[in-house]
Amino acid sequence: MPCLNESKTLGTCIQKARSAMQQLGVRGEVIVADNGSTDGSQAIATESGARVVPVAARGYGSALRGGIAAARGAYVIMGDCDDSYDFTQIEPFLLKLREGNDLVMGNRFLGKIRPGAMPFLHRYLGNPFLSWLGRLFFKCPVGDFQCGLRGFRKEAIDGLGLRTTGMEFSTEMVVKATLFHLQITEIPTTLSPDGRDRPPHLRTWRDGWRYLRFLLLYSPRWLFLYPGAALLVLGLAVGAWLMPGPRTVSSVTFDYDTLLFAAMAILVGFQSINFAVYSKVFAISEGLLPADRRLDRFFHYVTLETGLAAGALLLVSGSLIWVLGLVYWQSRHFGPLDPDKALRIAIPGLVAFTLGVQTILSSFLLSVLGVSRQ
Repeated sequence: MPCLNESKTLGTCIQKARSAMQQLGVRGEVIVADNGSTDGSQAIATESGARVVPVAARGYGSALRGGIAAARGAYVIMGDCDDSYDFTQIEPFLLKLREGNDLVMGNRFLGKIRPGAMPFLHRYLGNPFLSWLGRLFFKCPVGDFQCGLRGFRKEAIDGLGLRTTGMEFSTEMVVKATLFHLQITEIPTTLSPDGRDRPPHLRTWRDGWRYLRFLLLYSPRWLFLYPGAALLVLGLAVGAWLMPGPRTVSSVTFDYDTLLFAAMAILVGFQSINFAVYSKVFAISEGLLPADRRLDRFFHYVTLETGLAAGALLLVSGSLIWVLGLVYWQSRHFGPLDPDKALRIAIPGLVAFTLGVQTILSSFLLSVLGVSRQ
């Protein structure tokens, strides 16, 4: 139980958990991971029969990580000690764990959310939206990412190397359990109004952003690859459409000014795709994401030498296009140019040359990351 000034409800939660273990014949303990309480929660926990583990680093995730590290059991059940979850109902979690599951999630939307237990914005927008994003990004088989009541095999979760320190810890556990192919299931759970006499530690917009930020940072595909690929394809399509000359649709004429935006889309899209590869390689090297066979195959064919060759080819192509531009300028006796013709030569040359430079630099950077990865 992560704890920060929960003196009003902590004793009740501990007694419920101890009573449940006694009735089920479970040999276990209640750990209170105290995050610097100043209201006497530590003494209440000790008097109620719990083991207090002081966690100096502040944050919901820090408290949970400290408590999980100190746990001595094969299975761990974590839950908030504000009396919003009923610790007498831990048997379904234990049964699912004994069946071989690594992570057993509570799901408040499959169970019951009592009146006043969850703010309207959290219930109908925040939690459903963030859980939907998690399923979309990572294909997680979980409908309630932020449920604070869950059980897991300690050995399995320890192996994930969880790192976050705030409220996003609950999301990190689910995401990494999915990515590392742990066995996950969920059971209906009831959420009741908490028994606090103070506002909750959760801050809607701040912690909602931290959840969203975590989902994006752990998914280079959705953060970099897909947007970059869309921009690149759009830029190439619009550029090819406008290269022969101006195009008129209804009463709107698209000309070389639109071609400039297409060139920008190509360059930004290509760089975004590069960032997707950099992020993936770095995350795998740091143990944040599991190894990816597709990436291994990619590096089997795309080496430093092939990258340098492709970059050089693009540099030469851009230079040759500019030579054509120089020839055109010479035909005008190096005088004023027709922007329509000049820019349709200069822009493709600029794009090709810039892509060549990006490809060469990216090849060297990926080689550096690859050395670390090996």
